[in-house]
Amino acid sequence: MAAAASQGPLYLGFDLSTQQLKAIIVASDLSIVAQAKVDFDADFGSKYGLTKGVIANDDEGEVYAPVALFLEAIDLVFARLKALDNGPEVLARIRAISGSCQQHGSVYWGGSAAEHLANLQKTTTSSQAPTLKDVLADAFSRPWAPNWQDHSTQAECDKFDAHLASTTASSDDGPRKLAETTGSAAHHRFTGPQIMRIRRKWPEDYAQTKHISLVSSFVASVLLGSLAPMDISDVCGMDLWDISKQQWCEPLLELTAGSAEAASDLRAKLGNVRIDGGGSMGSIASYFVETYGVSPECQIAPFTGDNPATILALPLRPLDAIVSLGTSTTFLMVTPHYKPDPSYHFLNHPTTPGQYMFMLCYKNGGLAREKVRDTLPPTTNGDPWANFNKAVLDTPVLGVSDADRKAKLGLYFYINEIVPNIPAGTWRYTCNAADGSDLAPAASEAHSPLTDAREIVESQALSMRLRSQPLVHDYVPGEETSSNPKLRLPAQPRRVYLVGGGSLNPAIAQVLGEVLGGSEGVYRLDVGGNACALGGAYKALWAMERRDEHETFDELIGKRWTPEGAIEKVDVGYRPEQFAQYGQVLGAFDQMEQTILAEEQAKRHAK
Repeated sequence: MAAAASQGPLYLGFDLSTQQLKAIIVASDLSIVAQAKVDFDADFGSKYGLTKGVIANDDEGEVYAPVALFLEAIDLVFARLKALDNGPEVLARIRAISGSCQQHGSVYWGGSAAEHLANLQKTTTSSQAPTLKDVLADAFSRPWAPNWQDHSTQAECDKFDAHLASTTASSDDGPRKLAETTGSAAHHRFTGPQIMRIRRKWPEDYAQTKHISLVSSFVASVLLGSLAPMDISDVCGMDLWDISKQQWCEPLLELTAGSAEAASDLRAKLGNVRIDGGGSMGSIASYFVETYGVSPECQIAPFTGDNPATILALPLRPLDAIVSLGTSTTFLMVTPHYKPDPSYHFLNHPTTPGQYMFMLCYKNGGLAREKVRDTLPPTTNGDPWANFNKAVLDTPVLGVSDADRKAKLGLYFYINEIVPNIPAGTWRYTCNAADGSDLAPAASEAHSPLTDAREIVESQALSMRLRSQPLVHDYVPGEETSSNPKLRLPAQPRRVYLVGGGSLNPAIAQVLGEVLGGSEGVYRLDVGGNACALGGAYKALWAMERRDEHETFDELIGKRWTPEGAIEKVDVGYRPEQFAQYGQVLGAFDQMEQTILAEEQAKRHAK
């Protein structure tokens, strides 16, 4: 629905995810004026044979989407915006467009790409004007875009992980060197390994490729009518960008392309990367002016990936953290410190030079919590989480009893995990609650389904605290107390924001606050499932309305963003006694992970 608004400028944010294309239009005060979406399965599923937005080849581990699907979705979402009440008026007032797209997806343009895109700059006033799909039908060297769920590149990932290691290095030196350079170790979904596999398996397609876009720069290219550069944040999801040097990594280009001589050709296919996340890359193509009535003055700002856009939907300050509690669990934090590790991801901040986005991804999130929940007696009040929550809150911190003062620790992995890289399994340990000493596998009677409920939430939170600890520091809070004006709080996030289905669970919120802290509390963030599109719209607004290139995104958006209706405080957060208790066993938790990891690696090598 399009809402009436003043006659000021408007800003459009896109979110092209795996299953949908969403569009949100906001005014300068950040109020939402209009929105529309395209559901890939519902709108195009039968046409393209889609299941949850993608096509899968299980024999090869391939997961991909047709590029034509993206083009048809862009046309359809503009048509739906135009069909809204006041739609034509709203579209005519759009001053800039930005957005987010599924990270790690890539699009392969053929030699005539620039010519075909230029056709979008020509006026199309005929009632039988061609569609985007028609105009760009022959613009691609490959009709498919790999999806982030693709897992066909294990052989390529092994080569990426080993490539930067010294010849005398230990087995884990390669992934560490790769992470130090690019922000991440090798992962199936990352674009570098994907390009390497395409070159190997479809050499003719690769040879005919003139330009490679990420999905984000692909959408920007279509809107511009010319090839758009990748943005400074999304490029970090490729395993090809040297974050410290802010340039392509030559040894990894050589690996991907097959030789030093071929690396220059790959560099040309990738193009330059746009360092500035703001400003304009150019005016919108006349196709959208003539077909949908968008203002010819509308500018296209750089697009980014969906994870960077998430942090733009909320003006995060340094030391603020987002925990996404969905089927998987994700921990996001903005930090000025670049301290990479193979077990997590660092990306350039999408708008602020010198800042980074720290990201942890856990496969065993909501799924693992549900598995433990289902071992408890069924509830009778209709709330499937009632007994789980009661067990969490009735169990003391770390399950410590007055009798033995033993802290209970565990890992609950029902599918292979990323952080740490351990296969499915359940492990339970105990240690001295006072200092983490005497770590040992637990006796069977030390644990029960009731203690497991609290332990799994503690385990997930302890992993986040362990890995984010280098990025936080102790500080004097802004509101000093008269009794202790120099009170210093231990290293912890300032605020912890919860999103996703698990954010509605008060027991989970309380344990996360006890383990992670949060000097200003734990908050539930609700932007109606539109965080990525909103982040894109805010980015477009900042790109056009910043005073100059020195006015940061946080400065501009932070002054206009209001929390009413978007955030709700759900837990006090930092509790000194409990926070200290968890700190005393954090080293033991790390030791437990390393012990299990070494045992599992030994098993693999023995096979």
